[in-house]
Amino acid sequence: MKITYPGFMALALLTVRLLGAADAPVTEHGVPAGFHTLQIGEAAPDFSLLGVDGKTYHLADFSQDPVLIVIFLSNHCPVSHAAETRFIPFVASLKGKGVGVVAINPNSMAGIQINELGYSKYGDTYDDMKLYAKERGFIFPYLYDGATQATAKAYGCLCTPHMFVFDQQRHLRYAGRFDDSQVVDPATVHSPDGPNAVEALLAGQPVPVEVTRPMGCSTKWNQKQSLVAADNEAWKNLPVTLDHIDAAGVAALVKNPTNRLRVINLWATWCVPCVEEFPSLVEMSRWLEIRDFDLITISVDDPSNEFKARAFLERQHAAVPPSAKKSVAQQGRTTNNFIYTGTSSDALAQALDPQWPGGYPYTVVIAPGGQVVARYAGALDVAALRTSLVERLGVYYK
Repeated sequence: MKITYPGFMALALLTVRLLGAADAPVTEHGVPAGFHTLQIGEAAPDFSLLGVDGKTYHLADFSQDPVLIVIFLSNHCPVSHAAETRFIPFVASLKGKGVGVVAINPNSMAGIQINELGYSKYGDTYDDMKLYAKERGFIFPYLYDGATQATAKAYGCLCTPHMFVFDQQRHLRYAGRFDDSQVVDPATVHSPDGPNAVEALLAGQPVPVEVTRPMGCSTKWNQKQSLVAADNEAWKNLPVTLDHIDAAGVAALVKNPTNRLRVINLWATWCVPCVEEFPSLVEMSRWLEIRDFDLITISVDDPSNEFKARAFLERQHAAVPPSAKKSVAQQGRTTNNFIYTGTSSDALAQALDPQWPGGYPYTVVIAPGGQVVARYAGALDVAALRTSLVERLGVYYK
């Protein structure tokens, strides 16, 4: 089992004050004003939040249930994704037992850096929540708190997932993780603390462990806008490079002797659809920055007009992502941007993809080992391409 913690992903083993912990209290960094760590025995804070079904929900809507689960989930977090594969069946098993369940997305898109979205097809907007909940098969209300984040502050949501369980009087009886695994494999679960708490309350027994550490992607507070802006500015200041490539060089790229999924895009400054789709391709490269992925662009401009291609790439900030520099260097390259210097388009087609029907732009997706797994002739639906890439790369940590 391999779990990575990329620098740009604010994924951490977040610590809350443990029951019986001694010595100095833990100081939480990065939480906004008004943040409150809900303590065992405290009353559930009220809320008024819009669900993906268009209804507005309040705490009172769950008053008939002897036990209430409030869990904070998100569209983009791979740890949340993994927990959901166990949480949804668990909720289904509670049908008819008197347990209310409500999920809340605490995140503000203003506080999310684009490279934090690499394990998801979706952002954390309300509209994306609708798509995500439907795709995942949520059988409980999924509410949006990203506008004000008042509910996340009131409950003390540190990350997604973060679970709170309340008794019939709506006093907090459990807070923390759903279980102790961050990955999708159920065999990695050794301590199902959240389910244990619910089952204990249903049986009229004390909760065995009342507080655990929630693990997952930190709550994306809207106060982090300055960090997002700084990240965007840093990207704009990265160097943009362009090298020459011939048919043999293209053939070498297609072999893809790496463990990284590779997209190769043929474009030109005189090609209108190429120019129109290019900014979205750069955005896709940033979205997938922390994944095993490379966007490689090949300009088919006349080499005598190389300066035009270089200027265009610079305007688009088509830099090699920092996380990809090591891989690029290991392959003996200095860039992911090239201009084709060969004189034969047939040689280019034979080197890149003999099935290329002709015309620009043309895009191929190449798996590790050199297999072309997708082809796109003409203008791209880049959002659809990104979705297919995320599906191929996977939405879970391994």
